[in-house]
Amino acid sequence: MDDESLTLIEQEISVFVRRVTLTEKRFGNLERSAYILLRELYNHGPIGVKRLAEELHLDDSTVSRQASALVRSQWIEKIPNPDDGRAYFYQITASGIAEMKAYAQKRYHYLAHILKDWSEQERTHFGKLLQKYNAILEQMDY
Repeated sequence: MDDESLTLIEQEISVFVRRVTLTEKRFGNLERSAYILLRELYNHGPIGVKRLAEELHLDDSTVSRQASALVRSQWIEKIPNPDDGRAYFYQITASGIAEMKAYAQKRYHYLAHILKDWSEQERTHFGKLLQKYNAILEQMDY
């Protein structure tokens, strides 16, 4: 691998992460961590803390803390685990779905604005490269 290309990628990822973090504050009431948790529950249905933690590569206490805040906001709710009466699952609520979709829509429109001068081929290529990068990270043990 070329040191110059890796240096460029490292620098650009740093700038990318910083800018994403700054711009996401404009998208509404959700923090990025809340959006990710809501999206996970929306995509995978009711699941428990341990599974959420595994899927998100976080520890159980972090997921519990984030989920508690979402329960207080009424964006998720606890439901009994049908297989174990002592345990529970988290499930996204209708207001959680609405909040998540509104946030996603704002992100979509923002990206559409930022990438408006890119060709469809460039956007597709960029998306595929991000997808490839994320797939590699998903396979790694944090």
